[in-house]
Amino acid sequence: MIPDVWAPLRGLTVGRCDDEGLINGTWLAGLAGGGPPRFVVQRVSPIFAPEVHDDIEAVTAHLSRRGLATPRLLRAEDGALWARDGAGAVWRVMDFVPGRTHHRVGSPALARAAGALVARFHRAVDDLEHAYRHVRAGAHDTALHMERLDGAATGGEGRRLADAILDAWRTWQGRLDLPLRHCHGDLKISNLRFSEAGEGICLLDLDTLALQPIDVELGDAWRSWCNPVGEDATDARFDLEVFAAAAAGYREVRPFGGEEREALADAAERIALELAARFCRDAFEDRYFGWDPARFPTRVAHNLQRAAGQLALARSARRQRGEIARLLAGG
Repeated sequence: MIPDVWAPLRGLTVGRCDDEGLINGTWLAGLAGGGPPRFVVQRVSPIFAPEVHDDIEAVTAHLSRRGLATPRLLRAEDGALWARDGAGAVWRVMDFVPGRTHHRVGSPALARAAGALVARFHRAVDDLEHAYRHVRAGAHDTALHMERLDGAATGGEGRRLADAILDAWRTWQGRLDLPLRHCHGDLKISNLRFSEAGEGICLLDLDTLALQPIDVELGDAWRSWCNPVGEDATDARFDLEVFAAAAAGYREVRPFGGEEREALADAAERIALELAARFCRDAFEDRYFGWDPARFPTRVAHNLQRAAGQLALARSARRQRGEIARLLAGG
């Protein structure tokens, strides 16, 4: 039950969000009888420590001072950024930002708007000084993910797929030495809010805010945005038209430096290989990723297909590496 510690929620109608994510439980609170919701109410997954709210508050306050739209945490009556219910679960309340959510990048225009929105965010936090309290150690340590895959993979179809992923990583030729900067940490397109006209408004789902290199941030975004068939298909490919628009939208707001361009040319391939390794590892450990029992007989089968799809995406990005580099340079 939602803790009764937020006075603005009293008297509002609260209903389950039809479009909630896979991690936090989400409800919307608003006036009965119509109008947009006023607040987003969430039961926070235990994978996030309560200290994550200090990070969210620091970043969103900075964004607000820079004039950017952003959801803000609503403080409880005692001034706290979050509260526990009787069962010990952590809850929070944030402003509802009206707009549209997309689950697939269906056009270059949307990709361009997404790139520009992310660039505005990055530019705004360039001068932020904040030490993050909630840190996900090793989240994008690609070499460690590969080591864990090699140790988990035993035999059969999964081992053959693991060997293909590990071989692709051994022959990856990108760089891993860009400096850390403030990043969102999970730029799938559904974490970006757009207006009805298609303009980017703000970033949502801020539990993954962190210091990380920009090639990890944008590599993960492009891995997601530029795959037109989604994560469940084995015939994934890297869509250059979508990438060109996304890179152009970003570059027009925040131009890439020379070292950034060099690292970003291999970034989507790297993150696709990393996710392939994680999916493939779970095909052996059978415990982490959610899966669709309506389409697959087991979690193992679903993870093997997803791993094969991410490997195909990485190979597609590698084949087009020259064009990716040219587009990053504005060609």
